[in-house]
Amino acid sequence: MLTVCIRYTLDIHKIADFERYARDWPEPIKRCGGKLIGYYLPTKIAGPTNWAIALIDFPTLTAYEQYREALMSDPQAKSNVEFADGSGCIQVEDRVVLQRVS
Repeated sequence: MLTVCIRYTLDIHKIADFERYARDWPEPIKRCGGKLIGYYLPTKIAGPTNWAIALIDFPTLTAYEQYREALMSDPQAKSNVEFADGSGCIQVEDRVVLQRVS
């Protein structure tokens, strides 16, 4: 099992736009072959408030590669990316593929 962790640096004045973006992902992710663990925003209790993460599981690296290809042609996924780009809520997006050890 592999988990893709996407770390977002956000415009703190556009958190509501990012929340909309995150809420619109479960169906395209599932439809394209990923298993969404969740999107997470920080609290104001401690630490930086301008970042978020998404965690998505895949059984293999090949499954992740197939998912990425399917996502690029999914109309809802394209629309969601266009919304975020237009909003400017996401400043930086980094991905890392993690291997679960327990």
